[in-house]
Amino acid sequence: MSAPFSTDDLGVLATGIALLDRDLRVLWLNDALAETLEVGVRSLRGQDFSALVAEPRFAEQVARVLAGQTQVRMRAVTLHTLHGGSLRADLDLQVRAPDTLLLEVHALSDNAGSDTPLSATLRGFAHEVKNPLAGLRGAAQLLQRRVDDAGLADLAGMVIAEADRLATLADRLLRHGGRPQLGPVDMHAVLGRVEAVLDGQTQAPRIVHDYDPSLPAGTGDTDRLQQLLLNLARNAVEAGARTLTFRTRVEHGLRLGDHVLRTALRVDVIDDGDGVPEALRDTLFQPLVSGRADGTGLGLALARETAHEHGGELRCSSRPGATVFSLYLPLGEAHA
Repeated sequence: MSAPFSTDDLGVLATGIALLDRDLRVLWLNDALAETLEVGVRSLRGQDFSALVAEPRFAEQVARVLAGQTQVRMRAVTLHTLHGGSLRADLDLQVRAPDTLLLEVHALSDNAGSDTPLSATLRGFAHEVKNPLAGLRGAAQLLQRRVDDAGLADLAGMVIAEADRLATLADRLLRHGGRPQLGPVDMHAVLGRVEAVLDGQTQAPRIVHDYDPSLPAGTGDTDRLQQLLLNLARNAVEAGARTLTFRTRVEHGLRLGDHVLRTALRVDVIDDGDGVPEALRDTLFQPLVSGRADGTGLGLALARETAHEHGGELRCSSRPGATVFSLYLPLGEAHA
């Protein structure tokens, strides 16, 4: 059996993904889900996925999706693994092609011994990017030595620094299973680095700061949070934004899912671009959803995973000329 559309892009996601037919037989699954369920990718194909789900409502929810409901989320469902173990996960189910269901499995952080979200992200191509990064770094070093203009030398230095950051991330994914490296995070400094990268682009937007000067340091993986915010900013530029506003605030009594955070750090990326198309707003953070013909639909899915692995959330409100992506991170507690 084979899935009716390409699954190449889904393979790099850390979120467990499976494609099921109408009878809930597995057409395809990615490495992340196979790892979570402790099964081989090939061994589960053609099998009835519902046999792994210890939830009597699963068939009922599938019927709702097949009957036309856009998407169903089931929270804290127990799944069985190959070796007799179990884990708890949130399940997202939706129709992605005729007679084909897309299932997302988000393992919950209270699973004993479970991997964090993004534990498999980029592993599949971490090997692939290391050689191009080394070549990029070498070329930037040559430019830095040969140019007389101090500004161009600084730009070459920024390319070197970014190549080193990505190489470090690739090494971390390969050696440590992708676990985030937690530490103090100065969010204003992170936004400053995002701004520096944007300044080097041909169509650099105007940046406006609306910072809370009393903002405390958070806890997280600086590199991953920088990549998340850079992705949001680049999406805004691609949507025609001429001005970006970076805003930081502290939130109190914030509800995220079933939990209430006493204090949370909020980072808003606000743009004056075209906005999110109405047809995409309900599925914006789902994999393979993109408003661009050449987009993979992975950037926002990965950004959401990064927010989740930090115990936070990523939200969006949008209308033409005013789109806001808001990143919420817990304050005072270490997550992941």
